Amino acid sequence: MTLTQLRYLIAIADSGLNITLAAERVHATQPGLSKQLKQLEEELGFTLFTRRGKSLEAITAAGAQVIERARIIQSEAANIRALAANLRNEAQGELRIATTHTQARYALPPAIAALRKRYPEVGVHLQPGGDAEILELLERGLTDLAVVSTAGTPPPAGLALPVYRWDRVALVPRGHPLTKSGHAPTLAELSAHALVSYESSLKPESSLRRAFDEAGLPLRLAFTARDADLIRTYVGAGLGVGVLAEMALDESDREVVGLDLGGLLPSCTTWIVLRRDRVLREYALEFIARFAPHIDRRDVRRAFDHGIAADEWPLPPRWRDLDPARMAA
Repeated sequence: MTLTQLRYLIAIADSGLNITLAAERVHATQPGLSKQLKQLEEELGFTLFTRRGKSLEAITAAGAQVIERARIIQSEAANIRALAANLRNEAQGELRIATTHTQARYALPPAIAALRKRYPEVGVHLQPGGDAEILELLERGLTDLAVVSTAGTPPPAGLALPVYRWDRVALVPRGHPLTKSGHAPTLAELSAHALVSYESSLKPESSLRRAFDEAGLPLRLAFTARDADLIRTYVGAGLGVGVLAEMALDESDREVVGLDLGGLLPSCTTWIVLRRDRVLREYALEFIARFAPHIDRRDVRRAFDHGIAADEWPLPPRWRDLDPARMAA
């Protein structure tokens, strides 16, 4: 049994049992991958997958147990490589960050630019997605860290470091009736309009949906998207009133205008989420220090070793009070 065979096995499982796709992901040939899988099954003495003709149909019960342990072995092998690289003071590698469009577009650039300046031989790879997909990538070890946001409690998995707090704003075309009321829109006023918001608003646990439900008001969603720029575009096209993160507000936009919601909706917190069993490269810690400078690097290490409750971290700053230069300093 080899690490290569286990890596191929995990790739097959993560590729929906598609041998061709798995071979592409591990940079192997399809016959070579199939041969290694056959050799592994012969050594173990049982099949890992049920088959239909030449295609894999499902993971067997025994195969599921082997894959679970193979992931642990692969993770520990990666930890040993990371530990060795840190001990050699290597300043090259890659940092994979799974995050949302809003974070990637509006919050991360200064911290990534500062990281690249400090570690020019480190490649940064952004993996976009929704919050659930992002956390799944982290859980499966397919990304080094996740950057997600929640309204309320921290993300349920991993070690969550609070980065900053932010609020949502309403976005309307210039001259819209809501701009003439002289006060922040109320939920009742928003309920009278079709809304344009994030895809997450479709979920039952959405804080936007909960706010309307608790007020006994209907939530009418005309358009949803993961991309804040698309929300802005469709508000400008007249589809409805936008609800989006304050980071995505562009004061220079001539077609639309942002309206402060005055605490109408719960504040959100953006988190860096890490796997507790992962050895971080020094450049990953450098990124954390740039993106969340209010968190002491020693506390991050202590959290890995002994754990730190969410309420023990310093209160993160508000987005509106941040100076982007702080991340690049």
